[in-house]
Amino acid sequence: MRDPLRLPSSPGFWRSPLRGPWLTSVLGLVLLAGVTVLFATGLVSYAAYNPNLSRVNDTTPDKGLLGFYLFAWPTGPVWLYRLTQGVHVTLGITLIPVLLAKLWSVVPRLFTLPPARSVAHALERISLLLLVGGGLFEFTTGVLNIQLAYVFPGSFYPLHFYGAWVFFAAFLAHAVLKAPTAVRAVRGRRAEERYGPGSLVSPRPAAPTVSRRGALGLVGGGALLLFLTTVGQSLGGPLRRTALLAPRGPADPNGGPNGFQINKTAAYAGITPADTHEDAWRLVVTGRTGTVRLSRAQLLRLPSHSVSLPIACVEGWSTADQWWRGVRLRDLAGLVGYDGHAAAVPDVLVESLQRHGAFRRAALRANQVADPRSLLALYVNGEELSADHGHPARVIVPAAPGVLNTKWVARLTFGDL
Repeated sequence: MRDPLRLPSSPGFWRSPLRGPWLTSVLGLVLLAGVTVLFATGLVSYAAYNPNLSRVNDTTPDKGLLGFYLFAWPTGPVWLYRLTQGVHVTLGITLIPVLLAKLWSVVPRLFTLPPARSVAHALERISLLLLVGGGLFEFTTGVLNIQLAYVFPGSFYPLHFYGAWVFFAAFLAHAVLKAPTAVRAVRGRRAEERYGPGSLVSPRPAAPTVSRRGALGLVGGGALLLFLTTVGQSLGGPLRRTALLAPRGPADPNGGPNGFQINKTAAYAGITPADTHEDAWRLVVTGRTGTVRLSRAQLLRLPSHSVSLPIACVEGWSTADQWWRGVRLRDLAGLVGYDGHAAAVPDVLVESLQRHGAFRRAALRANQVADPRSLLALYVNGEELSADHGHPARVIVPAAPGVLNTKWVARLTFGDL
């Protein structure tokens, strides 16, 4: 017969002297603050994609009541998405050691037998499964998305969106039930040393090799290390060199006007030199009065404007401000029957030449089209766009997620979407 002390369901199986309500409570209170910020910034990030604008942007069409909060994403301040998504990704990575330590601290309860002692206890165990499973799912898919490793089935956006609601609902219910206990445990550490039913304290603890405060220091040190190797991708400057977890390199590794971060190269998107050659490429603009086709030379003869804007992506990275020059989107709307100098310009559907990857089409709201800083850019930092930065033309819009700043633009369709 197997020794019951060797079974995970036996309290004696878990012998670490570090486990106890005090350590679990400290970690839980840190997660309470951090996960709340993650959830709020995640919802904001989703709103920035303008998912209610059209089926083009709406990757979660069955969200129903979960999309109650959605609003028209503003174009200012220009660093808005850079801030909210930078906080979301950097904080998410920083909290990984805290999450793992918290799960480690409560792992004995996951194996407690019997599985349910009452209906209430059964509901608590189910919520715990949703909490643990949802947390692991959200953090894992988030990290994989940052690394562009789409090994999970389906699209990242609906998976992460629905997963966030499930996880946060379970997290909120758990917090409401456990927060008072956690606060008491933190304030009265010594009262938790007694072992009893449901206790995290081992009945036969092993000899300690580190104190609980030392364990917290180890967790905090790991979180700090991840913070320092991530935050530079959003802050820029000298810290960008420390962003070892950000897999983004410059379009031109030798520097120069096009030597700043990119997500996808022209080769990855299936763009060939023949697609963008001046003799072959034409911008098709469609609107109320019909369609016009413009060569790059014709675009260069239209009124030109310059703006200083960053690019910020869902993966958390962003560029420094770059100087973009091109034609205002609202002026292009004026070519097909809209008053390009008024606020009453329409939405626009932007279509790219790219053959591979997501967001070959993206829709922008009327307020984004009307903003005088929204351009169909032809130059960056005084030089023609490189192939990897979207030559012959790309969209650049203030405060918009990077994927809405479409590269290799082929068609603009103005009107209600």
